[in-house]
Amino acid sequence: MSHFAQVVRQSEPPRAVADAKPVRIALIYPGLQASDYWRRSVDSFEARLKAAGQPYVLDKYFTKPTIEVRKQAEHLAQALEQKPDYLVFTLDAQRHKLLIERVLAHGTPKLILQNVTTPLKAWNNRQPFLYVGFDHVTGTRILADHFVKATGGFGDYAVVCWSRGYISEMRGESFVAAMKNVPNLNLKAFFYAGSTQEAGRTAALAALKDFPDLKFIYACSTDLALGVADALRQENRQDRVMVNGWGGGSSELAAIQKGELDVTVMRMNDDNGVAMADAIVLDQSGTPGAVPTVYTGDFALVTKNLTPAAIDDLEIRAFRYSGQ
Repeated sequence: MSHFAQVVRQSEPPRAVADAKPVRIALIYPGLQASDYWRRSVDSFEARLKAAGQPYVLDKYFTKPTIEVRKQAEHLAQALEQKPDYLVFTLDAQRHKLLIERVLAHGTPKLILQNVTTPLKAWNNRQPFLYVGFDHVTGTRILADHFVKATGGFGDYAVVCWSRGYISEMRGESFVAAMKNVPNLNLKAFFYAGSTQEAGRTAALAALKDFPDLKFIYACSTDLALGVADALRQENRQDRVMVNGWGGGSSELAAIQKGELDVTVMRMNDDNGVAMADAIVLDQSGTPGAVPTVYTGDFALVTKNLTPAAIDDLEIRAFRYSGQ
């Protein structure tokens, strides 16, 4: 895993073999959201494959997160009809697990599970080809440490998450677990709000009404964070209640520079697309043993006190392919 991470960080990709055959890749993403994570993943993925000299055919399917699972199932059926060599999918709803298990049971195509970096024990020795993304609990702990320092370890807070599922568990419930070690920070409300900006705004308004002394509202995603920021602006509370982003995409960085978000944990975004491409190239080159079961990328903490020049430097690193 450590060696593969070094490969991913390098500007030069592993080279495809001279007579490399085209591979067919199906990619099913919940990419219709304010976060540009998924779009940038595709951009960096394709750019890295081209840089490596790996011929490919890519079938892309995009839906909204958590609320269009049925459409994702339809896309999966369509994709499998094309008999791809690799399938890139995610896991943020219980039904996804059932869909994935059917693919694993069949044995083909090789499954890349994105935005998931915790292997499922239930799958035992029948694991995906690669789990890839940015470890949600690691990023969450970075934010938890920040809020403890920013509040001095005292005050009330609320949490706004997606619907119940993997992302809410990894980012929301793990945040609450971390805060239990700080006895004077008190959780007042936990919302499984949904995935949209409006859901974030609605949940935040309810929290502000019931608990007027909140020090901060912890948000589990970009869309929810922007919705919470809308609510704070609506209630003229943006100078008294902190809110975080999660992921550090372009919309979050712009909101931080405007003072609408206080902090975010920024993924070195393109590394996950690069990791998927490098894994396929290594696999196609006859060295699948060089691909670990799990790859997790790097984070940086970004606060509204960071200079524009420092943020620019992070963007250059994080968006090394998708920013071009």
